[in-house]
Amino acid sequence: MRKLYIVRLTKPERVELQSVVQKLKGTGQKVRRAQVLLKADADGPNWTDERIADAFSCRTRTVERLRHRFVERGFEETLHRVERQQPPVEKLLTGDQEARIIATRLGAPPKGYNNWTLRLLARKIVELKIVDSVSHETVRRTLKKRHDESGNRILGDPAGSGRRVRGPHGRSAGNLRKAVQSAGARAVHG
Repeated sequence: MRKLYIVRLTKPERVELQSVVQKLKGTGQKVRRAQVLLKADADGPNWTDERIADAFSCRTRTVERLRHRFVERGFEETLHRVERQQPPVEKLLTGDQEARIIATRLGAPPKGYNNWTLRLLARKIVELKIVDSVSHETVRRTLKKRHDESGNRILGDPAGSGRRVRGPHGRSAGNLRKAVQSAGARAVHG
């Protein structure tokens, strides 16, 4: 099969790749990309894609994509694997919509419900005309994201949100603050 994208390395590129391989500079993926490019060089070993894939325990398609990226985007982006500028899928919600979803979630649930469910929240958001349509999964992802004022991601439960605890038999014991406050009022049996 004839190669569509031919890798031709310049002398400085070849020297840099050999340095990466010999000194194992960078991640394992970067070293493997350097090895593949060195073997795919038309002015060097010029190995077939199948032979390269066998030698470095990867798929033939991986070698083809690497050659394609080298020809289309250049040496630096291929070796260093520059992150994409735009995500593969556009954001479904704006920041304002996300904030309004979170604010709705923090409010009291509708009459007849003890807690918000994702599906109930998704229906309410559409009803309030925050968005035209939304899936409960998008609502889940939105509520899962937490950031502080400087934009850093917060992991875990932020202080003051009322941590939930499990009671006997795995059932929810409800709001931790309420449970602690009422624990002083009743005798604890052990």
